[in-house]
Amino acid sequence: MGSVEASSPEMARALAARFDLSSLPADFYADPYPYYSALRSHEPLKRFADGAYFLTRYEDLLRVYRDTKTFSSDKTEEFAPKFGDSPLYEHHTTSLVFRDPPAHTRLRRLIGGALTPRHVAAMEPGLAALVDRLLERIAGRETIDLIDDFAGAIPVEIIGNLLRVPHADRAPLRGWSLAILGALEPTLGVEAAARGNAAVRDMLEYLQGLVAERRRHPGDPERDVLSRLILGEGDGERLEPRDLLHNCIFLLNAGHETTTNLIGNGLVSLLAWPSARETLLRHPGAIESAVEEFLRFESSNQLGNRITTQAVSFGETEMPPQTRIWLCIGAANRDPQKFPDPDRLDVLRSPNRHLAFGSGPHQCVGLTLGRLEARVAILRFLQRFPHYEPSGPAVRGGRVRFRGFLHVPCRPGAAARSIP
Repeated sequence: MGSVEASSPEMARALAARFDLSSLPADFYADPYPYYSALRSHEPLKRFADGAYFLTRYEDLLRVYRDTKTFSSDKTEEFAPKFGDSPLYEHHTTSLVFRDPPAHTRLRRLIGGALTPRHVAAMEPGLAALVDRLLERIAGRETIDLIDDFAGAIPVEIIGNLLRVPHADRAPLRGWSLAILGALEPTLGVEAAARGNAAVRDMLEYLQGLVAERRRHPGDPERDVLSRLILGEGDGERLEPRDLLHNCIFLLNAGHETTTNLIGNGLVSLLAWPSARETLLRHPGAIESAVEEFLRFESSNQLGNRITTQAVSFGETEMPPQTRIWLCIGAANRDPQKFPDPDRLDVLRSPNRHLAFGSGPHQCVGLTLGRLEARVAILRFLQRFPHYEPSGPAVRGGRVRFRGFLHVPCRPGAAARSIP
């Protein structure tokens, strides 16, 4: 869908003026990009009634990401009124993504040591085998769900393997993840809060048993992230039990939700852009740039948050200390000042310096793994089922922060030969 401004500048200006995260219209969830375009053009530093600002320009987001001293990721004050004294509050103020240095630096080093490019590359054969098993199950079926039967099944297994979660215990992981991350939406209802708190409690209870077992029988810290977190660093410094458990929850959730969305968004985008599908079928080597374009075009994570630690200005706009800031990644990744023809899916786009993984010290620790999962999953699916098509309406997740699908019914069509 093209930008609102392209058809009516007055409509775009009105759209930007009434934009409010606490009361979004139904069509926003289907297609937020006309709203983002209107905001970039008319209110790129949109101030809400509560004093928070909503940023939509690429360069503004990049500045915030790079200056961690001025723009803090700590959420202890911001989340207190939202979550109260609850399991959700404890989790979301303890996990890696919402911490500042030096705690963030140390946690990231521990987790990142098992997600180096070398370690991730070693996962590719097992990942390809997993994808092929899923494709075999799909072959011969008249209809499937792209999310339940494919996109959502891959990251659960990969992150489960990283933490060495027994296969028999993995069934609840997707539901827990959706409930906990759903609580990060701009508005939180009573039922969503109850689901999120219950999911945190259930995950903590499960992980306590898993950690106890791993303490008795530690794995290889080079490949087993949980053993690495338990054993700590070479100087003997280890994580406190609370930090350990909540960052295991973070890994399970972050590695699952965004990668599911990336794979699902990519496959659905190819349905809407047949020329891009043909390009990948003719030139499979383009999958690397295609994944970067899926990340830009339909960013799995659409929103981030920061809070100012001191007075700061963006042009003539002055923000005092403790100003809350919304970072609209989905808008920045379609900023025409950075990306020519930004509303067009171009799987050969280069350069493509999107912000789907953030930037600076808080850039996603699992980006190499997420990219690998998407490349292997999307290309092998496309080559096995080159004529897949929708068989019913897709169901969006109905969320603002994380953009993806809950269900995508489709007909895989006649299967091509297995991919070697």
